[in-house]
Amino acid sequence: MDKRVLALLAAFGASVIYGINHTVAKDVMPTYIEPFGFIFLRVTGAAVLFWLISLFGPKEKIAREDWPRLIGSAIFGMVINMLMFFKGLSLSSPVNSSVISTITPIFVFVLSALIIKERITPIRIFGVLLGLTGALGLVLAGGEMQQGAPDIALGNIMVLINAISYGIYLILVKPLTAKYHAFTIMKWLFLIAIFINLPFTISEFTAVEWSSLPFDAIWRMAFVVLGTTFSTYILNIYALKQLKASTIGAFVYLQPLIGIAFAVLVGADKISTVRIVAAILVFIGVYLVTKTKKQVPKMESKPV
Repeated sequence: MDKRVLALLAAFGASVIYGINHTVAKDVMPTYIEPFGFIFLRVTGAAVLFWLISLFGPKEKIAREDWPRLIGSAIFGMVINMLMFFKGLSLSSPVNSSVISTITPIFVFVLSALIIKERITPIRIFGVLLGLTGALGLVLAGGEMQQGAPDIALGNIMVLINAISYGIYLILVKPLTAKYHAFTIMKWLFLIAIFINLPFTISEFTAVEWSSLPFDAIWRMAFVVLGTTFSTYILNIYALKQLKASTIGAFVYLQPLIGIAFAVLVGADKISTVRIVAAILVFIGVYLVTKTKKQVPKMESKPV
């Protein structure tokens, strides 16, 4: 199968897992584990898995000049991104977090335009403004109370910060994917993230009553470590080897479709008129930002 097709399938698979994760992870917090404690479990579990699997990969040494970029990628991809998402998810709802997460490709485009001079067009600018309007609509309209969502407005803001941080991560890590194997990148990123996350997460992690956890909580935690973390980061790194960071970001807009459908299907959330309108604005905005990818001049030798 063509490498580009495989990369697109990898990005799609990651989006499906992320979409389901909004509901799966939400149902564990804070009853069995607090958000930051969950992050310590998630990062540490993934680090162990990546170091084990790296034994079957190439033995590569990180160049001295790449360490600042590697550390920056860990901070934005495995620290700020994860802490803000899980804390925001615990305060908000699966539907809100699913929709707001789609703002990532817009920030990826803005950062790409600023950092690597990706092409700016009026339609893309309009898409950025439309998407931001939808995301802000969800944030500002999130004042209503909902069972399992104690502070929707604050949670929405945190998920928005998560989306921005993940966009920065995609930009930072992209050059590393051209130099190193995915296992090499991931094992170091998650190892670095353990130590940076430690001061914020260890107290909540040690407070978990592990011996009394029901199976429902255990399988959800395992899904987050094995699926949402280990599998998705490998899939995205593989996809980044063939695709632009902004193209990977575009797949984020599939997450709310999957996330909302799953949340409503299992009765974990509900849809309102405000949410529908905001979601439509976000989807159209993301579509306009990513639609013009094919119009990039052929003289640019960057991967699509």
